[in-house]
Amino acid sequence: MTFKEQILQGIPSKLPAKHILEAGVNRAPKRKDILSKEEKQLAIRNALRYFPKDWHQELAQEFSEELKAFGRIYMYRFRPDYEMYARSIQEYPAKCSQAAAIMLMIQNNLNPAVAQHPEELITYGGNGAVFQNWAQYLLTMQYLANMTEEQTLHMYSGHPMGLFPSSKNAPRVVVTNGMMVPNYSKPDDWEKFNALGVTQYGQMTAGSFMYIGPQGIVHGTTITVMNAFRNILRKGESSKGKIFLTAGLGGMSGAQPKAGNIAGCITVCAEVNAKAATKRFEQGWVDVLIDSMEDLIIRVKKAIVANEVESIAYIGNIVEIWERFYDEDIFIHVGSDQTSLHIPWTGGYYPIGISYEESNRLIREEPDLFKEKVQESLRRHAAAINKHTAKGTYFFDYGNAFLLEASRAGADVMAENKIDFKYPSYVQDILGPMCFDYGFGPFRWVCTSGKPEDLDATDAIAGTVLQEIMENSPEEIKLQMQDNITWIKDAKKNKMVVGSQARILYADAEGRAKIAAAFNTAVAEGKIGPVVLGRDHHDVSGTDSPYRETSNIYDGSKFTADMAIHNVIGDSFRGATWVSIHNGGGVGWGEVINGGFGMLLDGTKEAEERLKSMLFFDVNNGIARRSWARNDEALFAIKREMERTPNLKVTLPNLVEDDILNNLF
Repeated sequence: MTFKEQILQGIPSKLPAKHILEAGVNRAPKRKDILSKEEKQLAIRNALRYFPKDWHQELAQEFSEELKAFGRIYMYRFRPDYEMYARSIQEYPAKCSQAAAIMLMIQNNLNPAVAQHPEELITYGGNGAVFQNWAQYLLTMQYLANMTEEQTLHMYSGHPMGLFPSSKNAPRVVVTNGMMVPNYSKPDDWEKFNALGVTQYGQMTAGSFMYIGPQGIVHGTTITVMNAFRNILRKGESSKGKIFLTAGLGGMSGAQPKAGNIAGCITVCAEVNAKAATKRFEQGWVDVLIDSMEDLIIRVKKAIVANEVESIAYIGNIVEIWERFYDEDIFIHVGSDQTSLHIPWTGGYYPIGISYEESNRLIREEPDLFKEKVQESLRRHAAAINKHTAKGTYFFDYGNAFLLEASRAGADVMAENKIDFKYPSYVQDILGPMCFDYGFGPFRWVCTSGKPEDLDATDAIAGTVLQEIMENSPEEIKLQMQDNITWIKDAKKNKMVVGSQARILYADAEGRAKIAAAFNTAVAEGKIGPVVLGRDHHDVSGTDSPYRETSNIYDGSKFTADMAIHNVIGDSFRGATWVSIHNGGGVGWGEVINGGFGMLLDGTKEAEERLKSMLFFDVNNGIARRSWARNDEALFAIKREMERTPNLKVTLPNLVEDDILNNLF
């Protein structure tokens, strides 16, 4: 069968041969054995409802073996045998171009060069899933191939509930992931209900089909690292020869070495999974791969003396480095961590003193002991960081729940008031006041033709638009504008494309709308193929996350999720091609609500109208909320926008003098 025929087939008419699990594949961690006997039977019953009764006897046995071996039913047998990657949009069988664009994005998320655990349909973060199983993938692609412009596909945590009549102006797909009743949103609830096959962890851009590989975070990481050094270095002092120490080389954390190179420092990044570290090295995302602590010490000391810019991956535990660098008197200028501590008990963080392989065994067979070892390691990890910060190291939490889980483990990470952490989140110190409050965030696009020359053309268009905007930008945002102009000019040189021909660029509402309009014009004129717009959920409006995206909200509302919900609802009727809303993300199940969108620019007048309406709201929704929280930068931004847009009317706060409140209670 051809590729198109396989897509149109959906669930095969004949039971395919059993899938042979390949050796050497980077597989998802074995999940916790949490279901009772009755619940395991229910999980099998749930899985079998995708298939005809004649297959049930054979598949029931097979799925029970998967559940026992992996803690999940992935339905490996139904993984298609065609190559998984983002094809040109014309290669997909579809009745409308919007559906074809979504198929392209789904396949990009599952491309082995992009995805962390592709056989388990997990894109990044250890559990960020596009689908729960391969039957869901097959059915979704079949639905998309048959969808018209007057239908919407509704997806419940990876499960395609079906095509429903709608309108041409409605989203083509609506995605929800992990939307639990609040009292059932604890880590073990995810383990249980995901094992039952009724919900999934969509992370952020995994479950919304908008992941573009490590590039997706490299720009924000570059901005963060660059400004972290700006915060501590003397004016005019270079970051060359100065150390940024961190951990994680997975789907999102894998961007750190590349970002460090662009920021111009020595990046040392620890990764316990040798396969993940090797993958990033082979892809050119890290310069040097080292598995010996002695070799690491020699290499780092040499780089410091020579004022080098270099990224080094260390195959080993991050705690070893913090402790050994202290003993060796190696000064760390900037430190952080990007391990997947949103899932600390299922492979997101590996404890010191235990091998990677033994840790994976403990996760499955002795989970209580593994949890004990993780918390012991976190206490030791934090203690080592504290010794360095006492010498002047600037440490920030990278929004991966490091400080949150360290505090729960009893580590010394709390401030004197016993409420706040002693170290800031990077959003509190950097991205919040410098970017999000002004409306700058991770705008991104994908050239659906798959042609590198189309990406080159969009880079040039975006650079020209930003340069024109820069000429009339107020002083408050000139640094952000210049950083992004430099970024887009150097984007190709920095070789960040993995999978689809995609780009990310921090821009505000004005920049996003003008860049998108210029793209749409270029499509209409036949200069480039159609373009998919999107963004990371990690943005101005998309995410309510009290320990990350909204950690610089100080009016008490950072634990509410109204902004993210309004974002996805507002985008859906203003022209998004697809919308998504998730529970989970980089800080953990139950800790965040985040929403995203995708939009196809096909060169039409309708696309131009949609982009202007939707992109404006997508950003200014968040600025309005941040201004109501009394954030100075957001107040500046929303007042400026209301002057430019008379139809925008936002409720502004009246500021209260401290002396009025000081003696009230």
